[in-house]
Amino acid sequence: MDYRSGPGQGRIGQSSQPAIKRVHAGGRPSQEGRASSLRKLARREVSARGNWAFKRASSEEKFRNFSLQGEYDTFDAKAVHLERLAFLKRRSRIVEIVAAKDLLFTLAHSGACAAICLESRRRLCYMNVGSEEVIRSLFFNKNNDSLITVSVYAHDNFSSLKCRSTPLEYIRRGQPSEGFALFESESLRWPGFVEFDDVNGKVLTYSAENGMYKVFDLRNYTLLYSVPDKNIQEIKISPGIMLLIYNRADGHVPLKILSIEDGAVLASFVQLLQRGKKVDFIEQFNEKLLVKQENENLHILDVRTRVEAQVSRTEFMTPSAFIFLYENQLFLTFRNRAVAVWNFRGEMVTAFEDHVLWYPDCNTNNIYITSDQDLIISYCKQEELSHAPHVGTINISNILTGKLLAKISSVPELAQAKSKSVLSTVREALEDVTALFYDEDRNEIYTGNRNGFVHVWTN
Repeated sequence: MDYRSGPGQGRIGQSSQPAIKRVHAGGRPSQEGRASSLRKLARREVSARGNWAFKRASSEEKFRNFSLQGEYDTFDAKAVHLERLAFLKRRSRIVEIVAAKDLLFTLAHSGACAAICLESRRRLCYMNVGSEEVIRSLFFNKNNDSLITVSVYAHDNFSSLKCRSTPLEYIRRGQPSEGFALFESESLRWPGFVEFDDVNGKVLTYSAENGMYKVFDLRNYTLLYSVPDKNIQEIKISPGIMLLIYNRADGHVPLKILSIEDGAVLASFVQLLQRGKKVDFIEQFNEKLLVKQENENLHILDVRTRVEAQVSRTEFMTPSAFIFLYENQLFLTFRNRAVAVWNFRGEMVTAFEDHVLWYPDCNTNNIYITSDQDLIISYCKQEELSHAPHVGTINISNILTGKLLAKISSVPELAQAKSKSVLSTVREALEDVTALFYDEDRNEIYTGNRNGFVHVWTN
């Protein structure tokens, strides 16, 4: 996840490539090497690469009869006076939802972050520890069971990012102020940024003030190494490596690949470019380098063998976002509300039968990829709801087949029952959804809307 500060506004999540929003989907490391033959067979039958018929049937059963079972109102007018949070004076849309064990965190566009206990179904506290703190994004650090908040403050015109780690045990006690600051030595003013990488267990920061990139250990936040900003335009992270993209030269761009663990240089080379045409994106996925220029073919280069494949510009048009699927050696593309799955030979392997995204610019806070990387859950549009233009559906699809496994809808013949304790109707809960999260352990989907309500969907 990539958090970047913006001039004056403290904007978070904007990539330096305007057409690309970088999102990392997590994966689980394979244990095949240490397994017995019997365990290998058992794992093959239940793995994402094993018995797909069984996998699909179990997925369909998991999401069967999902209905509206819970509702939280993150807005609290009393908190304006009790906690002196001025930005709670009016309702604000939910922009991010994160579940961490028995806790649920909901972040509003206003910058207020509510912590909710899923067992007692009540709000424990707000994560804002001061009246000037505006939280911009959240990251659950599984390595030490803590929530990292990335914030900006009014006293410096919201121009500098500040990070804080708060153990879940303190949040359960309603003591968010017991957390501690991170990366205090770093000046994260625009265009500085902080990026949390749960795939490699690393944190990347960039301080424009001293022109230095730094890599920290996500487990204990110790500094591992630094990379001087000498003509570096961008850094991309993938499993095990970092790609350094340098300022474009005449007809080419210099590139360097570093080990993510110690910063050692693994490869250094140049990528030829068409003169006079802007670069749409340069992305790195393991040994594969993806390069696309305006109105040109997609180039997929193996940096080890130097073998290159091309995909016609008419077949592969520049997407608004990527999600790399590390488990399956594939990648998702998002363009004009459509989702597609590609392999690294440049072949589209999946087109979805019913998965038209609600937001045309790929708002990734409305998309969830499961840890096995076999399912995608999204807030989608639906043709039969043309009479209700603000109401969407929650669609669950198989990534490798494109098949729709389940759909939560308010269409009368498909309408779901709801808990009597929920005040909103199903249609109201599916109207203007602005954030979505799936808790795989609890088998619950959480959605937030423009009025600051969070709804719980489960069976």
